[in-house]
Amino acid sequence: MSGYDLAVIGLGYVGMPLAKEATGAGLRVVGLDVDQRKVDALNSGHSYIDDLSDADLDSMLGNQFTATLDQAILAASSAIVICVPTPLDEDHRPDLSAVRGAVESVGRYLQRGTLVVLESTTYPGTTDEVVRPILEEASGLTAGVDFHLAFSPERIDPGNAKYGLRNTPKVVGGYTEACRDRAAAFYARFIEQVVTVSGTREAEMAKLLENTYRHVNIALVNEMAIFCDELGVNLWEAIEAASTKPFGFQKFLPGPGVGGHCIPVDPSYLSHAVRKLGYPFRFVELAQEINERMPAYVVARVQRLLNRARKPVNGSRVLLMGVTYKPDIADERETPAVPIARAFRDLGAELAFADPYVKHWTVDGVKVPREDDLREAVERADVTVLLQQHSVFDLEMVEKHAVLLLDTRGVLSEGERVERL
Repeated sequence: MSGYDLAVIGLGYVGMPLAKEATGAGLRVVGLDVDQRKVDALNSGHSYIDDLSDADLDSMLGNQFTATLDQAILAASSAIVICVPTPLDEDHRPDLSAVRGAVESVGRYLQRGTLVVLESTTYPGTTDEVVRPILEEASGLTAGVDFHLAFSPERIDPGNAKYGLRNTPKVVGGYTEACRDRAAAFYARFIEQVVTVSGTREAEMAKLLENTYRHVNIALVNEMAIFCDELGVNLWEAIEAASTKPFGFQKFLPGPGVGGHCIPVDPSYLSHAVRKLGYPFRFVELAQEINERMPAYVVARVQRLLNRARKPVNGSRVLLMGVTYKPDIADERETPAVPIARAFRDLGAELAFADPYVKHWTVDGVKVPREDDLREAVERADVTVLLQQHSVFDLEMVEKHAVLLLDTRGVLSEGERVERL
């Protein structure tokens, strides 16, 4: 079997951009996944990732990239990077089952001199306390002596046209200094700037700090949105005014709730780590509470709009515009549109959605009707809720023709029929 410079485990929103940049830099890359459909799609030139076009994938395949289910390729790879999901379980605790499964596979095929890097977001200590023992027991090799072990947090921002993997600084922490240096040299082959820290725990914490910072600040403006409405204060205008300050302030905007993997999930990993010390991480848990109540607040605001028009929610036609978690991408992970749709359905509303990036949408296993003609949809709906401001939406038309409209993104002008969150 011929050798590979890199094996990427987990061919999703993190793994595929990594494989793309490494392949483009001349590395021989193989992708490993447990999903036959993903492997087949990639090998046939069909991308299911927003930031990876079919043309990008064709170029990768032309440069010898291949996807496989065969774990034996790990034995022929000089570097192995693990990019598998780290969700929460039903009790809102970290679920490392995918990480453990991937690491066990690596351990069975691990060779001397191999670099193993975990990129999956997790709590501090995971690389050393969870990954390392599994690798050492399965392989009979010793980290820092027989193989190199490091953690490097992913910083993928789906849909970001300015910052991709190559020009976003890469944080790297190693189990030993030699591990750190080996990992830093590896990433420097296809990433412009590598930032090293003293250990794996610091690298793990850096990722959680980044996302907890956003989580807390989003919760701040979300809570302000609720009481500013009652105070009669235009929070959107206040935020724009505050953002003119050239120092000491960063603009965050309220919304219908937080989505994606990072904001709703990652801070809970940090909270879990703190709780193991015997006390709560109050900032994170309060932010979680505020952000998780936003979908209910959106529904309450819609109820108020309909009530003013002497209409009950029960039997009203409610149109949800944009059901992805970010604008201009198809990613629905942890989208707040789901709890909002669930609440409207429980109240007896007739639901429909409009989203150019989502062809079929189900909530709790029940299909939500899709509207193709946006103008006709907003004219027929008793109330339209703008959840995501996709750039292809004709917002001027929506503003003009909607019967009632709740704008959760602050992009429309308030008026008799239009309210902002």
